[in-house]
Amino acid sequence: MLLTIDSGNTNTVFAVFDGEEKRGEWRAATNVNTTADEMGVWLLQLMALAGIDRTQVTACVVASVVPATVFNLRQLAHRYFHCAPMVVGDPDVDLGIGLLVDHPDEVGADRLVNAVAGHVSYGGPLIVVDFGTATTFDVVDGQGNYCGGAIAPGVNLSLESLHRASAQLPRVAIGRPRSVIGKSTVPAMRSGIYLGYLGLIEGLVRRISEEFGAPMRVVATGGLAPLFAEATDVIEAVDLDLTLRGLVIIHQRTLARRGQA
Repeated sequence: MLLTIDSGNTNTVFAVFDGEEKRGEWRAATNVNTTADEMGVWLLQLMALAGIDRTQVTACVVASVVPATVFNLRQLAHRYFHCAPMVVGDPDVDLGIGLLVDHPDEVGADRLVNAVAGHVSYGGPLIVVDFGTATTFDVVDGQGNYCGGAIAPGVNLSLESLHRASAQLPRVAIGRPRSVIGKSTVPAMRSGIYLGYLGLIEGLVRRISEEFGAPMRVVATGGLAPLFAEATDVIEAVDLDLTLRGLVIIHQRTLARRGQA
């Protein structure tokens, strides 16, 4: 079985796949000070509760946008699963796509993994909208090449910044407002954030499609994707496992290139 690890700015997601079947998924807050042993104790207990024997996990693949976490994730794979992990961004890891951008080394690993999975699952041209710490819009052409995109502040990041910078604005949870015009502070904040981001999504998708010069499919991923997808027609599909599936595909492609598939 394969252990996939998606280390983001806010959370790190661990999932075990048996072929293409996901056997279990667990989430922890990303903390660069968490040691391999701390992660190992936590993860092995959760795997045991799911009935997964750690000795059945024989491979690991990692995507991280937090470079400081990679060393301990490598140690986790070596120490507890006795394997050398593939890390997206390493020269010997095969994405199987072209990177049609000015500085390929600057592109976040999660964005590349989403591009790989997006093209395999949905074809192209395609826009992948990922609702994470940042809200990213990634463009994939018809051949599966990564063509760049746009980055906006994430929804929760914007809410937290609004609360911290404004003495009289409380911390509120994101949610679909009942009306555009809020009659008190909290409904007004929810309207501004939710509908403002909805406008951002629709506006950027339209502008990207116009600049690209062809109709584009749009798939959304990330925890808040369902909340926004229900209120707009521009998002064609919600795929919460997109990044994890992308890691599985990259693992398969890299093994094939090495002649180990």
